[in-house]
Amino acid sequence: MPVAVVTGASKGLGGALARGLAREGWDLVLGARSAGELGESARRAGLHGTRVRPVAGDVADAGHRSELVSAARELGGLDLLVSNAGALGAQPLVPLAELSLEGFRTALEVNAVAALGLVQEALPLLRRSPAGAVLAVSSDAAVEAYGTWGGYGASKAALDRLVAVLAVEEPGLRAWSVDPGDMDTATYRAAVPGDRDPRPSPESVVPAFLRLLAERPASGRLVAADLRGAA
Repeated sequence: MPVAVVTGASKGLGGALARGLAREGWDLVLGARSAGELGESARRAGLHGTRVRPVAGDVADAGHRSELVSAARELGGLDLLVSNAGALGAQPLVPLAELSLEGFRTALEVNAVAALGLVQEALPLLRRSPAGAVLAVSSDAAVEAYGTWGGYGASKAALDRLVAVLAVEEPGLRAWSVDPGDMDTATYRAAVPGDRDPRPSPESVVPAFLRLLAERPASGRLVAADLRGAA
């Protein structure tokens, strides 16, 4: 069975993607900070008959990143690393003039620094896989200038650049950053609590990610809506 590590896997897109991968026969290592929610997410993914290992902790902690990769090693290796865990930097989001530098540091630490740290930890296993891949969850805020999304968007832009350079430096791997588009998640509701417009569920985005993994296009930055609409 192929093995994937998914961070931010207790709910939202991470949880939905874990269930989608399990349906496709992937063994999983799931990471998130909340042990209770992560355990429930792992239980739901495990209903599909694959091996699922929940590892609670903060992806910004080097010890936790090591535990995630060690759990993958125990399952037989690592074929896919999904960096989905994220931090907004402020809840709700605020203009740059009001964004605390500590909040900005947190967004950078979780969304970019920790993602790179996990890649570095995982590379020895990923290089051994004939289908090794890194999938980083990006955002349209990385490429579009939206008011109040500056700190978060900057951290996702940094993530995009890291993935692009990784693709050049590790040509034997696939390295994708994917903008999933708008979704109804707890993160979005925390970012913009006054927005009541309907948004797609995270589950609706999962088929695009599964198609990506099945078709394995060249490394690069992709948009989930384009993957869903591909012929």
